[in-house]
Amino acid sequence: MRTEVIAVDPQRPDPAAIARAAAVLRRGGLVAFPTETVYGLGARADDAAAVGRVFAAKGRPSFNPLIAHVATVDHARRLAASWPPLAAQLAARFWPGPLTLVVSRGADGVCDPVTGGGPTVALRLPSHPVARALLAAVDFAVAAPSANRYQQLSPTTAAHVLKGLDGRVDLVLDGGPTTCGIESTVVDVTHDPPRLLRHGSLAYDLLRMALPALTVVDAPAEESGEALASPGMVRRHYAPRAGLRRATGGALDGVVDALRREGDGAVGVVALEGTRVTPAAGVLARTLPRDAAAYAGALFAVLHALDDAGCAHIVVEDVPADDAWAAVRDRLARAAEAPSGAGGAVTSHPSDQS
Repeated sequence: MRTEVIAVDPQRPDPAAIARAAAVLRRGGLVAFPTETVYGLGARADDAAAVGRVFAAKGRPSFNPLIAHVATVDHARRLAASWPPLAAQLAARFWPGPLTLVVSRGADGVCDPVTGGGPTVALRLPSHPVARALLAAVDFAVAAPSANRYQQLSPTTAAHVLKGLDGRVDLVLDGGPTTCGIESTVVDVTHDPPRLLRHGSLAYDLLRMALPALTVVDAPAEESGEALASPGMVRRHYAPRAGLRRATGGALDGVVDALRREGDGAVGVVALEGTRVTPAAGVLARTLPRDAAAYAGALFAVLHALDDAGCAHIVVEDVPADDAWAAVRDRLARAAEAPSGAGGAVTSHPSDQS
């Protein structure tokens, strides 16, 4: 089966295309669609068989829960067993947008596989016009992780989706590149103080202004098989096929030279603007902005491009240590993590746990 692709205007999606995608979801099919963060792989959240297709398509373990996307705050409240004042405060301030709230799970509207069988549910109201139109066209929540194979690079274009899921998903709504470029921020409001479960596109410094008592939960060191509180909490995630290493700007050339001497393939380099990378045969250098939001918006696309160019290794220049870069540091740390059971040293940084 080939996946159907429908191109849509990202600001004014064609109602006929949205109706087509809604019909696929209603019958239990899978639809990949753009959000402001990355492309999501959607299924109706109240249908265990449909959600099971998401896990199968991605190769995702059942203990790793999904985010249920909704069209309105009222719908989110109906999916929750309780809606604490803090959830109302954060939804009023940051929804629609790249914030996911973890709340106590209600009795209806979300099947067990969405939550990994756990007592909480992760909810988000996205701001992307295509996602908003699709959610408004159906009368159920849409469970949607990133539309990629498990632990691989998240997709920021429809082409990225098809690279990993062509034939595994019924329909892709192609709304062009996403803007934020990395996944949503996840906050658990079932605890006091609230917990940050995943850094994301809602900048950490902005979130801390709203939640001064916010605590940060480190990702589990390994997958235990028990239900996680949130998507995106496993140690290795968001990884290219190429081995990824990090280095300071002054050490880039030395790390690249060492990898070139290994002779097992091209070396990609991702440097910050203003950092000079010495040209050399077999080295593909890319530059990203020194602005955290702009860097995040382009990061996965650059890593996809270096993977597609056949790089065996990718060396990424360390990014700044301040709060604005927390989500980028998180993604790079997880992408550099060795696969379970694999050898190889990974450069570690104290800022990875910020």
